[in-house]
Amino acid sequence: MADAAEIQGPSASPARRRLRRAGALLAGAPLLAGLLQLTAAEPAQAAPADSVSVALDSMTPSAPTEDDTLTVSGTVINNGRQTVTGAHVGLRVGPLLNTRSAVDGIAQHPNDLRGGTGNEVGGKYTEKFSKLVPGVAEHFSISVPVDELDLGKDGVYSFGVSVSGKTSARPWDQMLGIERTFLPWQSSEADTKSRTTVMWPLLSSVHMTARTGAGERQTPVFQDDELAKEIAPGGRLAQMMDLGRDLDVTWVIDPDLLAAVDAMANGYRVQQPDGTSKAGSRENQDVAKQWLAGLQKAVAGKEVVALPFADPDLASLAHTGTSVTGSLSHLKDATDVAALTVKTVLHVTPTTDFAWPVEGAVDPSIIKVATSAGADRVIARSDSLRESAGLSYTPSAARPIGGGTTAVVADARMSTAFEGDLTKADTSTLAVQQFLAQSLEANVQKDEQRSIVVAPQRTPTASQAQAMATAVKALQDGNWSQPATLTAAAKAKPDPDATTRIPSTSAYPSSLRKQELPRSAFEQIADTQDKLDNFQVILTDQSRVVTPFGRAINRGMSTSWRGQAAKADGFRADVLSYLDNLGGQVKLIDKSETKLSGRSATIPVTVQNNLVQPVGHLYLRLSSTQPTRLKISGKAYDEQPVEVSGGHSQSVKFTTSANANGRATVLAQLYTEDGQEYGDPVSFDVKVTEVTPTVMLVIGGGVLLLVLAGFRMYTQRKRAAARQAEDEGPDEAETDSGDDSGNPDDARDRLPEESGSPAGAAGPDQPGDPAPDTAPESADPSGTGERVDR
Repeated sequence: MADAAEIQGPSASPARRRLRRAGALLAGAPLLAGLLQLTAAEPAQAAPADSVSVALDSMTPSAPTEDDTLTVSGTVINNGRQTVTGAHVGLRVGPLLNTRSAVDGIAQHPNDLRGGTGNEVGGKYTEKFSKLVPGVAEHFSISVPVDELDLGKDGVYSFGVSVSGKTSARPWDQMLGIERTFLPWQSSEADTKSRTTVMWPLLSSVHMTARTGAGERQTPVFQDDELAKEIAPGGRLAQMMDLGRDLDVTWVIDPDLLAAVDAMANGYRVQQPDGTSKAGSRENQDVAKQWLAGLQKAVAGKEVVALPFADPDLASLAHTGTSVTGSLSHLKDATDVAALTVKTVLHVTPTTDFAWPVEGAVDPSIIKVATSAGADRVIARSDSLRESAGLSYTPSAARPIGGGTTAVVADARMSTAFEGDLTKADTSTLAVQQFLAQSLEANVQKDEQRSIVVAPQRTPTASQAQAMATAVKALQDGNWSQPATLTAAAKAKPDPDATTRIPSTSAYPSSLRKQELPRSAFEQIADTQDKLDNFQVILTDQSRVVTPFGRAINRGMSTSWRGQAAKADGFRADVLSYLDNLGGQVKLIDKSETKLSGRSATIPVTVQNNLVQPVGHLYLRLSSTQPTRLKISGKAYDEQPVEVSGGHSQSVKFTTSANANGRATVLAQLYTEDGQEYGDPVSFDVKVTEVTPTVMLVIGGGVLLLVLAGFRMYTQRKRAAARQAEDEGPDEAETDSGDDSGNPDDARDRLPEESGSPAGAAGPDQPGDPAPDTAPESADPSGTGERVDR
């Protein structure tokens, strides 16, 4: 465009053109100088390529007061390719931060050289290094009296540790790296102190299965031995217990964890890949006993909140579980058993009226489900229940949301301060300082006392727990906060300007929704419950089955399954499979074809019970599919009550009558007292063979011939005896005759044996008599062509 303008306009003289160029140069000189200055100043604001990283490993005290000496230690590492010479590490105090958002900004970019780095304390409060070799870590430690920091009024100050030096490429002194954090400064007791509630969660994943050993003790079977590692000295749960003992916190406990450790302490077994189980070690039993004893002391005098058993996933129940009949009943069962479990194991009476959805995310359906089992206080979080009125301060946690329900809104910034990898000392130190800074910043916002609730992640790692404990200890020793129980926070006077509007269901975070239990999980649970209801009816001691399976159902909908869909499905499938296996221990024995040799007969059907306890409340129904040919007790079917001892079998006998020859199919089925089918039916054929009059005549003729033959033999013997008597003489004849007359039944006593009649035919045990019920009977099917005489 400039070229076009020159073409269109009149041509300028050479002198005038030279004058214009000179003016342009004079006008651009300041701009060029500014650009050169900016380029020269860049190394002091942006991290150069050969920067040095700073790690702030410790800062004590975390919240200093007057007369304290602040000690800062850590390491510096030269990440460049050139050696840094003339290096020194110094402390920098930045400006007073006036908002919680300002704290967020520094926490998100702690190593940014372009931010407000503050003024270096300098002087003797530095540590010097003649050179920093690339890749070599150098340790530093600097102590400075707090009064040398020149702090002003109370509040949160930006605080940093920087390293400066020279390189061959940049041979001037420059800041090469910094780590920024926070210095909470409350020189004396605050006029108004926040009431801070810290929830101390004691939860784990699912460890126990539904399986138990046989016998009276019902030794529980664990999925693995991971729980023993968690409660062993140095383990995650062991550290949570040890750290929480010295803190003024509210213990939030999953009763399932207590039940598992208590079961381990009294003897347990561990499931093996091949389906068997082996006994848990005595050492782990002792560890469990020690952990429980330590926990009993740790919670003494503290508030204990019991979550529903196994910490059910309230959001999953609300979003998918309520569409499956009976799902909410499991939440009530889990709530009912929670208090009893905690009281039995820890000997304290817990509070059970709090519900804790995952990450405090709520919507109307979650609130409805959370309160359905009796809880009237729901722990939400401020990044879910957001302030919409533009408040310039953090309101109190308690919010009445209608229907007698109180939402206890935890502070999101403080609750999430200890997430992430805190295994390194510097990340842990930064988390502690950020937590304290947010707490103090919230306190100075307003002169009125407010309640702040901290709800950390459900299962902190050991390093996260250590950082949490350090921060809570510093907070409780500080000058601006005082501890309070969760119940006190819920009862505190609500802020009238705080929001009470529950976010809509569509506002629920998609990242959390993706982790929820699917509808199929609740359908599987419902199937398990139906089978359990059917099974328990027949048992004489229902608690042996109802208790372990009821708790396993609770575990099947645990929050701990989030992000582990395959494992969760495997657990629920194992519970259902084991229940099917137990139910199958009471069954009918298969029968082969049965033959009837007459118009009526008794047919036995065997019920087998391989359980260790007796079963009853059962009926066995025998039905004829062809009642015109074969009837059961004179009708199409008949049924009889069944009671079988543990490990035994029982034969139940039915009277049948045949109207015609041929085959008829019979169906045997067990039923519970309420009319529900139990187990698989057994069907078998009955072959009826009628005894005809012709056959009876043949049999009668044969019997008559036998009688006549016997009479003839008897007569012949008599005649022979008479002839012998005549030959021997009167004396001998009288003797023989006297013997015969003296024992007239002698011949008759010998007659059956000699005539071929079966011995003992007139005895008490006739073939058709019922055999006594002896146990155990064979579980094998009856033989082919089983014959039933009438």
